[in-house]
Amino acid sequence: MALYESVFIARQDLSVPQVEALTETFSQLVESNGGKVPKKEYWGLRSLSFRIKKNRKGHYTLFNLDAPAAAIHEMERQMRINEDVLRYLTVRVESLEEGQSMMLQRAAAKEERMRRDDRGPREDRWGRGGGGRHGGDEPVGDRPDDKGER
Repeated sequence: MALYESVFIARQDLSVPQVEALTETFSQLVESNGGKVPKKEYWGLRSLSFRIKKNRKGHYTLFNLDAPAAAIHEMERQMRINEDVLRYLTVRVESLEEGQSMMLQRAAAKEERMRRDDRGPREDRWGRGGGGRHGGDEPVGDRPDDKGER
């Protein structure tokens, strides 16, 4: 059997349990046709680069598949028929990724950075501390474009 990675995007108005049910449907379809689904990852609701069928966002899900070509063709046929699936892409790979995908690793790293927030106060390129619109050095109201006294 060949190894595949498949990602599909579901409509934005679906709830997470509905997306999980859709994922389970496709994985059962592959397994009933003689394949295996070693990994399923839900990447979350993400913004699309452009509108697809009037949707600005979509629920992304990744499958790692070890299946015959007939099972992949049937899964793709079902995805094409299903109105909840906006796009899908299946790619044949040499080996399957172990552990989390890069998308989940990036999300975890971003969450960790936000939690720590050890960057300190922000400075501009001249070393001045942040302080809103004027960089913190100038008193508010000295510029003509301010709404203060003139």
